[in-house]
Amino acid sequence: MQQTKKIKPFLRWAGGKTWLLKYIDDFLPGNIYNNYHEPFLGGGAIFFHLQPNTSILSDLNPELIESYIQVRDNVEELIKILESYKNDKDFYYKLRNSSPRKAATKAARFIYLNKTSFNGIFRVNLKGEYNVPYGYKKNYNVDPENMRNVSKILKNAKIINQDFEKSLDSIKPKDLIFLDPPYTVTHNDNGFIKYNAKLFNEESQLRLAKYIDKIEEIGAYYILTNAAHKWVHKVFKRDSNKIYTLNRISIIGGINAVRGNYEEYLISNIKN
Repeated sequence: MQQTKKIKPFLRWAGGKTWLLKYIDDFLPGNIYNNYHEPFLGGGAIFFHLQPNTSILSDLNPELIESYIQVRDNVEELIKILESYKNDKDFYYKLRNSSPRKAATKAARFIYLNKTSFNGIFRVNLKGEYNVPYGYKKNYNVDPENMRNVSKILKNAKIINQDFEKSLDSIKPKDLIFLDPPYTVTHNDNGFIKYNAKLFNEESQLRLAKYIDKIEEIGAYYILTNAAHKWVHKVFKRDSNKIYTLNRISIIGGINAVRGNYEEYLISNIKN
């Protein structure tokens, strides 16, 4: 691992794992592993914390992946475009309604909307159009130095738009896979989250359970986060893994959301 300097995620991501950074080092396989894989990339907080030498980063969201690629390969043009954008309501909706074709401009639009939208939520309508309202976020900040550091650490990463199961093709023995899927069920509750159920439903969770079995067959390590829910415990419990319960503060929610102290599972086959 490189860990040359502290690097922050360049995106705000609902369900992001910045809160997990204070715990994650205790669960690593003695800090010794080969390639690093993150098949649900999102904001990439764990990746930027670990700064692995070689990694394969992937996600099913094509706009997210295009943005990571542009930060890696075209950061100076991206910074220039982002610094030209205004943080106000009129400009936000004008950009939200636009459909740029150039890769750098498309990535800049995605990053800007992410930083200034309501709660940093990524949501599209049935036509695939981004429909999150303006968030009135005052501290819009491009942070060129951090963007350049992000670009450098991404130089050793392969970045792919794909379903998580496809990552099995690249996993080798003693690789480390960090898995942070969208949570299908609410924390400590029996209900299903309507929005996430469309993206990552019960069937997807069952596919993920089979996926971790295949990781073990390969001889690789995994760290999986998920909702602290009895159904999740039943689906993912193995003799070969351990399920830990961690507390975090919920920071994403709507007007009527309860923001409090929630529990999440961390599930891993790493023996420390």
